[in-house]
Amino acid sequence: MADRSKSGLEFGVLGPLQVLADGRQLLIGRKGMRGLLAMLVLDANRVVPIDEIVDSLWADDPPATARTIVHGYVSRLRRMLEEADPAGSARILTTPPGYQLSVDPWRLDFHRARQLVSSARGKPAPIRAQLLRESLGLWRGPVLADVPGDPVTSDLEELRLAAVEERIEAELELGRHLELVGELRQLVNDYPFRERLVGHMMRALYRSGQRADALEAYQRFHRRVVDELGIDPGPGLRVLHEQVLRDDPALSSPGLAEPAVVPPRPGVVVPAQLPAAASGFIGRDEELAWLDRLCDGRDLAATTIAVVNGAAGIGKSELAVTWGHRRAEQFPDGLLFASLNGFAPDRDPVEPAEVLARFLLALGVPADGVPRDLDDRVGLYRSVLAKRRVLVVLDDAWDPEHVRLLLPPGAGSVVLVTSRRRLESLVVSNGARMLTLDTLSDEEAIRLVDEVVGKPLSDQEPAAVRMLVELCGNLPLALRVAAAKLVFSPEWTVEALVDQLSDDAARLRTLDLADTGLGVERALAVSYRNLPPELAETFRAAGLVPGRWVSPHAISAVCDIDLGTAAARLADLADAHLLVEQWRGGFVLHDLVRLYARGVVEHRERGLRRLMDHYLCACDHARRLIRPVSDGLDFTGDSAAPRPATSAQALSWFDKEWPNLIALVHAGSEVGLHEQVWQLVRLVHTYCVTRLVSREWRGIAEFGLASARVIGDRRGEMLVLNAMHDINNRAGALRGTLEQAELAHRIAVDLAEPRYLVMTLDQLALALVAEGRVEEALSHHREAVELARRDGDALGEATVLNNLAQVEQRLGQRETAAQHQYLAMEIYHRHGDERAYAVAMNNLAELYAELGLLPEAEEHARQGVELARGGSMQFEEAFGRQVLGTVLAKRGERVAAQAELAESLRLFVRLGSPRAMLVRTALEALTSEV
Repeated sequence: MADRSKSGLEFGVLGPLQVLADGRQLLIGRKGMRGLLAMLVLDANRVVPIDEIVDSLWADDPPATARTIVHGYVSRLRRMLEEADPAGSARILTTPPGYQLSVDPWRLDFHRARQLVSSARGKPAPIRAQLLRESLGLWRGPVLADVPGDPVTSDLEELRLAAVEERIEAELELGRHLELVGELRQLVNDYPFRERLVGHMMRALYRSGQRADALEAYQRFHRRVVDELGIDPGPGLRVLHEQVLRDDPALSSPGLAEPAVVPPRPGVVVPAQLPAAASGFIGRDEELAWLDRLCDGRDLAATTIAVVNGAAGIGKSELAVTWGHRRAEQFPDGLLFASLNGFAPDRDPVEPAEVLARFLLALGVPADGVPRDLDDRVGLYRSVLAKRRVLVVLDDAWDPEHVRLLLPPGAGSVVLVTSRRRLESLVVSNGARMLTLDTLSDEEAIRLVDEVVGKPLSDQEPAAVRMLVELCGNLPLALRVAAAKLVFSPEWTVEALVDQLSDDAARLRTLDLADTGLGVERALAVSYRNLPPELAETFRAAGLVPGRWVSPHAISAVCDIDLGTAAARLADLADAHLLVEQWRGGFVLHDLVRLYARGVVEHRERGLRRLMDHYLCACDHARRLIRPVSDGLDFTGDSAAPRPATSAQALSWFDKEWPNLIALVHAGSEVGLHEQVWQLVRLVHTYCVTRLVSREWRGIAEFGLASARVIGDRRGEMLVLNAMHDINNRAGALRGTLEQAELAHRIAVDLAEPRYLVMTLDQLALALVAEGRVEEALSHHREAVELARRDGDALGEATVLNNLAQVEQRLGQRETAAQHQYLAMEIYHRHGDERAYAVAMNNLAELYAELGLLPEAEEHARQGVELARGGSMQFEEAFGRQVLGTVLAKRGERVAAQAELAESLRLFVRLGSPRAMLVRTALEALTSEV
């Protein structure tokens, strides 16, 4: 493996298709591109005819442009390879009748796998086993698992199985019978007709003292091949069966123990200090493969350092120890391990001098030969390891300086450092590589529970086990503790444990094993206690934020610090793995970390009040970019709040913050911040109207209304009722809201503020229209128009005129309606309400069409669509296209009308608008016409 290129491109098919450029994985786009590249890699340095490519990618039904598509794929693949490696370590050549990947075979993982298997033949058992393990380590999963079609890879599967059989045979020669039994049982179950595997299992069982099981394995195989294949076992297996029956002495020889690569000599010891690997290690295939690649590609003249970092309980130590045992043969001079206690709950961190003394003793230095001075210990340690190849695992590190003193000097050694901190300075000054662990996938977490419990709970109680995994946040430590509780108390059901974990107040207590000192809360407490005071304050503030993620702006508001300091503190907490930066400026706490943080929060009400003030300012600024406001609320004074610059940016901010805003309404209600709750509900309704958010809106609107009523805030009650009306109006759900409208208007009369009277008169009129009381509605609309004009409330006047025109249109008073609609449109335009302007323009186009003024109707409809397209107004654009499609249909332009209605339908469906049904009906009627 020393000749393997350490730079340029490498290709992998032994798993999902993979292309590495200097160790960095490239993203391959479409499925077709992956399929084409897989064919070229499998037939590297040979021409693949284009007809063969087409047949493979599209089977029996290629499109007419198949060859053109293939040319495009090749062009994009060439560009990708050239950009990743301008030196051209791999190139795609056009060689009639097709294409050819020109590449050094050593850059192909399957070539290296074949070479390792070939090199193993005839070698002594220890070397043979090592080479075959290296070959099998190149497999990352099923061959080309993510490639479409049916690539011909059966030879590679056979190569893997042959390597497995050869490796097991070598390990049987080394006397590892008992360790192989479990693996062989699984292999025989997976590949029941491979006689060689059955023979290996019989030998392993017999030499482990399980003679009856060895005979049973033969009988089971004999029955299977006779019943299913109609043949007898082969002669070799029959001879082995007879040897077991008569206890042949030749069968009892377990082979020689694996010799040490470096023979013992005075003063030299080969340490093997790794703790026992955890049984039932689950998942982490990608991480193990990453460590394998790091080890395989290491510089044999220098030390390779990997920092495995992650949150408390994520499984860092388990991964490092497991990988160390799997690759132990590659470190002939020994395995050194030290727990540095950087985050131990009841012990101080171990000083480098103490670790060096232990290592020197393990390496054969007599106790009286260990120097007292730290520098002398470092010097002797480096001298002893100067030409030796070792694996050093430094577990639970705190300080990069401590780690540096424990690094061996070179000669191909590998150092694995685990830590809850990133230890980034090791990357800068020592060239360390960084591996950050995340929680387990759902499937891996479920398998871990089954493994710890010792039975397939996921088959017996699938829903309960999935809920258990979710409540543990897929965190390995939490999963192991929960599963252990099921083992300790067999009378417990998974459902009962889930019920206990579902109580947020008891979850961390439940995920604790008091007698063992193990538990999620204990692990998190150590991380928290190690924080400096300013970071501890920030951590508590992050726990105070009730939503799913935390921003620097929110921390700035709660902690009363500037934005830059807030961002830096959050980054430091991410470095300590107490939260994760999932996107720039967006920090997320793991569910269990959030529960712990909430438990240490101080002055919750005061902090939430600051947070509510921050969001009131931010929401008010954002809503004013979406539409002008006239409700009399103004919170725009806080300069620290985020300030989007455009309507589109404001909507994007609301989209991202919406889950946090919902959570904040609930949290504010819980602690009694009722005035801020109803104010926040009123401010977000502009966003809800624009985005047609109705389901979540109903919940927070009820909180807002209740909060206003609890504190007797009549204005708040009226404004929330009006906001609820706006959402219902956009959703076409005004029927049954008359009582609310009457109540809102009575409150406005008591408040005697003209703008609120205009607002609630319009609301009352629309509720009456929904009940069929149109004449009464007209009266209220006209009264509202006059009142708005007297008070100089231009936007209120425009809104009422727009709605008045709709009622007049319904009554057949189209000329009057058009006049009012035109006036409303002009007012909206003058006062900068672009969304309302677009809607009014489309309303006017609809009226012109009904009046037979089709050219004018088309002109206004097109203007409305164009305006909406330029301003991130999806509802307005959908409505404009609906009107334009109707106008075009009336003009006899059926194809153009269908196109506009189809696009309108697509937009309304995306928004979840009930208008989609109307458009669908119109489109179906248009397409069914002869």
